[in-house]
Formats: sequence, C-alpha cells, structure tokens
Amino acid sequence: MFIIYALILPLALCVDRIFGDPKSRFHPVALIGAFIDWWGSPGKWCPGQQRVAGAAMWIVTAAIFAIPFYLAEQFLPWLFLLVAGPFLLKFCLAWRSLEEHTLAVSVALSGNIVDGRREAALLVSRDTRQLTDEQVLSAAYESLSENLTDSIISPVFYFGIFGLTGAAIYRAANTMDAMLGYRDERERIGWFSARMDDILNYIPARIAGALLLMYFAVRGRLSPAYVAFQRDRSKRPGFNGGIPMAILAGGAGVQFEKPGVYTMGTPERSLEEGGPEIISAVRAVAVVFSLAVMMVLLLLGSVTIYTGI
Repeated sequence: MFIIYALILPLALCVDRIFGDPKSRFHPVALIGAFIDWWGSPGKWCPGQQRVAGAAMWIVTAAIFAIPFYLAEQFLPWLFLLVAGPFLLKFCLAWRSLEEHTLAVSVALSGNIVDGRREAALLVSRDTRQLTDEQVLSAAYESLSENLTDSIISPVFYFGIFGLTGAAIYRAANTMDAMLGYRDERERIGWFSARMDDILNYIPARIAGALLLMYFAVRGRLSPAYVAFQRDRSKRPGFNGGIPMAILAGGAGVQFEKPGVYTMGTPERSLEEGGPEIISAVRAVAVVFSLAVMMVLLLLGSVTIYTGI
C-alpha cells in the first residue's frame, strides 16, 4: 500500500494543477460545508448545549466526510485505487486555487480599488471596505501564506501518515474551523473545531516554517526571514498561522498588515513587487515537502516488500 500511496501523491498534485477546484455545490467539500452550515448555526442549540454539540458534531462531520475515503482504501482493488486515489486526495488539498484567488485580487485591484476590495472580501473575514491598495494585496497574500499549511502541507502530512482517511479527516476539521472558529456568536459552537484545528496544524505549520527558512537561505534571504519569524510570528491570533506568514513577509521583503491588529515583515518593497516571490516560495515548499513524503512512502514500501511484512 505504501507504494500505491507514493504514486497517488504526485498524481494528486498533477490533478490539482490541471483542474484546480471546480466551482460546484456537489464538490465534496461544498457538500460537507452545507452540512456544517446546518448544524453550526448557534440558534439551533441552547447556549448551554453549544459546546457539547460542537464537539459531538465535529466527530460526526469528520466521520461522514471520511467514510468514502476509508471504504475506497479498504475495498478498491489496487489498480482502481491508483486511478481514483489522486482525485480523492485532490478533494483534500487546494494548491492551484490558492494562487488563483490571490491573483484574482491583484487583477481586480488593477481595475479599481472597489473591485479589489470586493475580491479580497471573499478570502478574509476582515472588513475590506476601507483598505488601501497595499492592504488589499496584503489580505490576499496573507491568505495564501497561512493556507500553505492548511491547504497543502497539512493534508499531505496526514495523507503520508494515515492515508486518504487521514487527509479526509483533516480536510473536514479545517473546513469546520474555517466556518465556525470565530470569536463571535459562533464561539461556543465552534470552540472544539478551533482547538482541533490548532492541534492538527501544530506540527505541519512548523514543517512549513522550517522549509520556508531553507528556501530563503538558498535565496540569500535567511536573515530577514528569521528576524521576522522571531519578531512577528506571535502577532497573529493562534500559534500556527503566524509562522509561515511572518517568514514569507520577512523573506520576500514585504509587509503584511491587518489594520489595527498586526503588521508583519519589513516593507523593503511593495506587495505588487514582492508577491511573485511569495508564490514562488509556496510552490517550492509544496513540491519539496511532497517529494519528501513520497520518498518516505517509497522507502517504507521497499522495506515492506523486502521483509515480507
């Protein structure tokens, strides 16, 4: 099975780069999102029930989403799994779409600030109506930077350890956090989703950070990347998302700004100039980490065949 997984991973990345994320309400993540939206409404539960309901429904949602992936792994013949597996894994990650959403903000902004703000509002929860051009681009590139962990490194990490089922559980968990993990009326119903997302992303975020530091070391930008990592990683709420954001801002020589909340990096150049460097860094880390996981899976497969385990 390790050999099959090692083949599924690069094929899934190819599927992602070719097809991206089709916009359809029948996409598995969209379907599970509709289910989360149904049970995640605080009005469905009494205040005293919301924390327990959030935890219980987290388990139910993760199980519902993961069951088809588990059944495919357990019962599909290896050849059919090799064909279906890349598409199943693709549902759990989003690489091309991250770049497309970021570039869509840049293209909209080149038309006028109102369109840029409107496009940025699709990516972030902040109020974009008063943002400057640079702050609009910051919102887009912050989303890309944070989602290096959420949408690429973490799904590949859990696929490498637990197969398609692991990747599916992670994707369900991350979707629940994205929809419910806020300090507003959803705080009680979403508390468990937020905590589980923090736990599941803890190791992958640090892997992403280490690989980004290596990338900028090769680019001769280790010092500003590391300085920003030390200084800025804790400015963002949570203990995971600030790691890749700070390193990418420092390494690319740009500044991320959420007005009234934080700034990260040093503005050596504008985000219009430095944005392509952020995209290149994300691509490099995605490829290097995926190759590393693939090589480990191939090694484990070879050992299994040799020892007959």
